[in-house]
Amino acid sequence: MSNIPEAAEINEIISQSNHIVIVQADNPDGDSLASSLALEHILGDLGKEVTLYCGVDLPSYLMYLPGSDRVITELPSNFDASIIVDTSSDALLEQLNKNGTKNWLATRPAIVIDHHSSQATISFAKVMYNRPAVSTSELIYELATELNWPMNLESKELIAIAILSDSLGLTSESTTARAIHIIGEVVESGVSLAKIDNARRETMKREAVLIPYKGQLLERVEFHKDETIATVTIPWEEIEKFSPLYNPSMLVLDDMRLAKNVRVAIAFKVYKDGRVTAKIRCNYGSGVADKIAEHFGGGGHPYASGFKVLKGKSYEEIKTEAIEVAAAVLAEQGE
Repeated sequence: MSNIPEAAEINEIISQSNHIVIVQADNPDGDSLASSLALEHILGDLGKEVTLYCGVDLPSYLMYLPGSDRVITELPSNFDASIIVDTSSDALLEQLNKNGTKNWLATRPAIVIDHHSSQATISFAKVMYNRPAVSTSELIYELATELNWPMNLESKELIAIAILSDSLGLTSESTTARAIHIIGEVVESGVSLAKIDNARRETMKREAVLIPYKGQLLERVEFHKDETIATVTIPWEEIEKFSPLYNPSMLVLDDMRLAKNVRVAIAFKVYKDGRVTAKIRCNYGSGVADKIAEHFGGGGHPYASGFKVLKGKSYEEIKTEAIEVAAAVLAEQGE
């Protein structure tokens, strides 16, 4: 009996398709990109034409991944099937709604491969391969093993990158023995973790202008609920100026979590059109980020999640509500 009940249906869709689009959500990260690139190698070796799509430009810190320049921001009109990776939330495919191309996915077989525990909302998906795991790439590795799909050295390297990214170097609470075993298996086949880490460190070097800007952000950090919740707000002018260089939220979230009593850190971005996005990070033992995000229709991991609100509420309302929700779920966890 198959360990993956969805494997046969996924294999049938892939077998009958010549051109496959791999779709990332509008909040790409190390797992979603590396998983997409690994699938590109695997499906390419199966003789498939593969297009990599993401509705937004990739953040600069991901550019060290080989093949990141092949990700396009316009969905092709002609393809046979799609694979949506690292999300099962319809709200995170907003750009497809904006340009009216989501129906292109809905009229062809769509496969979702996602490791989050959030409730699936992509109603048009033909197959949902959704399991709790440290990263989406872990599921891709298991699927490829189950179906005897080819995995070259590059695909295994990308699998390792994705697992290390979402597990914070195999230190997160969601890291399982199986994830560690997979890293061992790909290392045995020739993957160099030192090479991966060196490439990642190169991209951590930042433009000089970001150093004083980080100081400005830290000066604006606010503390709430007996200093257990930290927030910072990034206005449109700063998003426009600094995002091409680095994600402003990621400059300070880790520092915010270093404050002695902080359990949850939230970075809000306020855009010109009024929409608000938030990145949420939690300290060990306070894994409630996914619950906060789900309240606003977002999702993610217990320790790293996010959400966006497009309309209907002002930023101040969203901020106040997020702080109250965070306090409530922290209190529930304490009980």
